[in-house]
Amino acid sequence: MHIRTTVVVVTWRGRAHITRCLDALAAQSRPHRTVVVDNASDDGTAGLIAAHPSRPEVLRLPANVGYAGGLAAALPAVRTELVAWLNDDAAPDSGWLAALEDAMDADPRAAAVSARLESPDGAPASVGVRLTPLGYGADVPDGDVFGFCGGAALLRVDALAAVGGVPAGFFCYYEDTDTSWRLRLSGWTIRTAPAARVVHVHGASTRPGSRRFHLWNERNRLLMLIRCAPAAVALRELARFAAITALLPVRRRVPDTLNFRLRLRVRVLAEVALRLVPTVLQRRRIGRRATVDRTTVWRTATAQLAG
Repeated sequence: MHIRTTVVVVTWRGRAHITRCLDALAAQSRPHRTVVVDNASDDGTAGLIAAHPSRPEVLRLPANVGYAGGLAAALPAVRTELVAWLNDDAAPDSGWLAALEDAMDADPRAAAVSARLESPDGAPASVGVRLTPLGYGADVPDGDVFGFCGGAALLRVDALAAVGGVPAGFFCYYEDTDTSWRLRLSGWTIRTAPAARVVHVHGASTRPGSRRFHLWNERNRLLMLIRCAPAAVALRELARFAAITALLPVRRRVPDTLNFRLRLRVRVLAEVALRLVPTVLQRRRIGRRATVDRTTVWRTATAQLAG
């Protein structure tokens, strides 16, 4: 029995949904390895994983390093040619992995294939992500994509390693879009596999709209742009974010959302500033590996959006 894929599931306090995820993986039509990265859960998650009849391999970490950190921690243990990323609050159909592997085989230039994530009522949520003109990643419910959705995707291990692996320091959010950027800079394509269906309870592990969500979202977008985007785009968005932040105290009308709270935005800028030097060094390494110009990737992504 030839096993081509290692499925990596990162969990933190996943007691409410980890069993459902593992049940779905156990029902897959294709053989695979399953590695569960437990981010120091303290709610009984570890016991549920240990008791599951599928007996997944477990990497228990001493602290919560987030989704990105968990994926990065698992990569050295991956010995297969392919690796799947799967959220612990996702339950794939039995043909999910087969559809992903078949889509990968159909395009030798593809380094990643994104599944179709659906809400529990069957509504399409994402087949991948696009880039907005401001450099945000946004879910695409159907059609072509710029990048894969990290909640349920398949990647070539060699390609992932060649572009620098997973940005562990992101903790959570934009690790998939950043990885997609680097794969495209190295000449790879990214495909979708709509037949690879996954029911995803969005936000079961994190709280979209929370303060931490906006902190990670805004910070990681800026870090991703500094690492991967054309210099003019990165500088523009950094300056734009700083200017909006500086003007908040004198603006008469401010959107009533957490990402427009002054303290949060100041913290975003502070965290970016603290990471600026290593991030610029990472940018240089990414540029040395690239075979496609950053501007070409950016223009292609925004032209796709306009089309």
